[in-house]
Amino acid sequence: MKNLRQTNINTHRDAWVEINLEALAENIREIKKGIPEHKKMLAIVKADAYGHGVQMLAQTMVASGVDAFGVASIDEGLDLREIKIKSPILVVGAVPVWAVESAALNDISISIFNDEHLKACKDVFERTGIKTKVHVKLDTGMNRIGVRSEDAVEFIKKVREANYLTFEGIFTHLAAAEEEEYTEIQFKRWKDVVDNIDKTGLILHIQNTAATFSYDVESDMVRVGISLYGLYPDLKKEIIYRPKLRQVMSLKGRITNIHTVKQNEGVSYSHTFTAYDETKVATIPIGYADGVDRKLSNKIWGKLNGQKVRQVGNITMDQMMFDIGDIDAEVGDVITLLDEEDLSIDSWAEILGTINYELTCRLKVRLPRVYTR
Repeated sequence: MKNLRQTNINTHRDAWVEINLEALAENIREIKKGIPEHKKMLAIVKADAYGHGVQMLAQTMVASGVDAFGVASIDEGLDLREIKIKSPILVVGAVPVWAVESAALNDISISIFNDEHLKACKDVFERTGIKTKVHVKLDTGMNRIGVRSEDAVEFIKKVREANYLTFEGIFTHLAAAEEEEYTEIQFKRWKDVVDNIDKTGLILHIQNTAATFSYDVESDMVRVGISLYGLYPDLKKEIIYRPKLRQVMSLKGRITNIHTVKQNEGVSYSHTFTAYDETKVATIPIGYADGVDRKLSNKIWGKLNGQKVRQVGNITMDQMMFDIGDIDAEVGDVITLLDEEDLSIDSWAEILGTINYELTCRLKVRLPRVYTR
């Protein structure tokens, strides 16, 4: 391990999230192999890069070929500008009208989809002389934000005529890229709009991560999120390209105590685990307050000195226990809960009936992040 770096978060704990920057760079290069050369790649880094720490990842992303960044709010865009990221930044979420000026002053593009947004851009121009950069967001079926597709041609014409903003692009978001039938409906609505407007100079983008791997769509840019971090979206549909990815995030904790549990003795709250035979139990300082769901109790594994060990007893707020049997171990040894080999975040998501995106974001609560290459 070289170039060990860590943030200025309090690290007086024997538990941490480890982020492999080389794995991140490899993932980007792998993904780009399946993208036509003419298409740009926008990296989705909202929610602090899905819990990985955007301020430490962004420069690696730029160096690896990312063309632009997608964020959920102006504040997230400002975080990138503060670390001297000069690449285009697009707020893919809704921006409050009172915050448009901050976007304009910091060269951050925003999503617009109503007349209030146009008025806000005009007001900013009249006050500052700066033209806000905008992408029109279409709602083709997500029913979240955006101008409805049947109203979009008229709205886009207004945007095209507005001399107080810079019109950069048009985009929509697929609600179920893994479901071909519904996605084709969204494609049709999208095409009905873009075939009836002046597209000159505009960046058109419709592909999220799943659609990037699953559909050959005429567009100018793809928006890639979860797979940057080594995880796959739901890909039920037959795909046209499956990059070889490495999970960027690992989770580790040092053993703080090893004790003997006798036959028929219970472990942790409510004694949901009872020892069948005498065994050794090791404790590490990671719990549900760190983002490891209590419902994972007695269902996950760790790795100690190269051997799988079972987590036992209810996961508590700050600690959890592992049955280490007769493994030769001592206080201070590391138990790995997540890695890129055989301890995947996807296995946790399957147990919990959720998605890997949610779980990576949870682990940012109070665990320090250590960055390696």
